[in-house]
Amino acid sequence: MHIDLPEKRYYGIGEVARAFEVNTSLIRFWEKEFDVLKPKKNAKGNRKFTPEDVKNLKYIYYLVKERGFTLEGAKIHLKEQKKESLNNFEIISKLEDIRHQLVKIKDQL
Repeated sequence: MHIDLPEKRYYGIGEVARAFEVNTSLIRFWEKEFDVLKPKKNAKGNRKFTPEDVKNLKYIYYLVKERGFTLEGAKIHLKEQKKESLNNFEIISKLEDIRHQLVKIKDQL
């Protein structure tokens, strides 16, 4: 899955939800369920997601939506095999981004 977000320090919950094509309520729910998601909150209480949070969200999305894990299964998977599977996921994700960019270039030609 390719997430199209500009490079910034912080993303609002609306931006993140649009990038993942889900409701903001799902993002808030996952924040409560998964310990790896810790967005910063400003004085108003608005969530600000870092690029690290977005990377974790992308992995959670992959596990739950694409691989079909239950929430409990995804939590267990994150705790037990976090480093190994996250590294593999990051490599695959980078390759998918490169593919997306190449297809975009091809379409422009």
